[in-house]
Amino acid sequence: MKITNIRIGEISVPLKTPFKTALRTVNSVEDVIVEIHTDTGNIGYGEAPPTGVITGDTKGAIIGAIQDHIKKSIIGMDIENFEDIMLRLDKSLIKNNSAKAAVDIALYDLYGQLYNAPLYKLLGGHREEIITDVTISVNDPEEMAKDSLNAIRKGFKTLKIKVGKDASMDLERMKSIRNAVGYNINLRIDANQGWKPKEAVKALRKMEDAGIDIEFVEQPVEAHDIDGLKYVTDNVSIPVLADESVFSPQDALKILQTRAADFINIKLMKTGGLHNALKICSIAEVYGVECMIGCMLEAKVSVNAAVHLAAAKSIITKIDLDGPVLCSEDPVVGGSIFEEYKITLNNEPGLGIKKVNGIKYLD
Repeated sequence: MKITNIRIGEISVPLKTPFKTALRTVNSVEDVIVEIHTDTGNIGYGEAPPTGVITGDTKGAIIGAIQDHIKKSIIGMDIENFEDIMLRLDKSLIKNNSAKAAVDIALYDLYGQLYNAPLYKLLGGHREEIITDVTISVNDPEEMAKDSLNAIRKGFKTLKIKVGKDASMDLERMKSIRNAVGYNINLRIDANQGWKPKEAVKALRKMEDAGIDIEFVEQPVEAHDIDGLKYVTDNVSIPVLADESVFSPQDALKILQTRAADFINIKLMKTGGLHNALKICSIAEVYGVECMIGCMLEAKVSVNAAVHLAAAKSIITKIDLDGPVLCSEDPVVGGSIFEEYKITLNNEPGLGIKKVNGIKYLD
């Protein structure tokens, strides 16, 4: 199964409601789609969202990286020589993790097709169904409480609440939500780097004192501030999840060695795809630290790949893969089945994707 061509296209999928965090507001998914074609007629699908505010990768950068660097590095290679392909992909250019992730995902899709097995079974086969949380965008307290109740009506038992814009208002937001949903619903909060270390400790201690009962706080401080992250971890009882601070296996190792966080959040667009994500899983297993699998605002191709990783590995105990259910439509034919909070894998080879509708090809 030799690689004969890589086609690049774009998709646009409106969101049901605007997605608001401490860093940005988004109204639609605008992603790059990758198709890797082979001499056997098999096609592998990958996807990358341009999330410049987090990864630094814009749409133009993703497209340019694939067209000008990655494509020429792996055309003509055989999927059987998978390790060599991944080495070439990694060395084709530095950084550009989202572009690498899109190609990596398509390659793993083909790897599963080569051996006629669903990818999650090749990677570990831990389970066939996973349960995701859902994100509640940052708004005024009353609106966030209303959105939380709507999510519960759809069956969600775990809510990830966006905070980090205003620490004093964040407390009111969390009080409003907890009072509305009661204590049988798990609440996670995600500050998206929105607080300074001392501000984070102050805000989280107030939430502790208010009895809000928070499962964990995600990335309370700026990504580069590992000392600040450790300061928060050491000074609050709420567990801390490192997200934007962890892009690579090396980052994960540093976080775990210094005990700067209690958990690690794996996102394929940060790691450059499944190849490095699997390495992070192995590091976490050595340290006995649980992981969460997350996503950016992505359609079902790349989130489907994250689903396969989550289903494969027992070290991934927390699931934040709600991207597709936030979209107003699903352009992907095949793949895992997203039913609000429940995601079920199928047993089709690779990622099980048959087609992506609405692609605007660039060639």
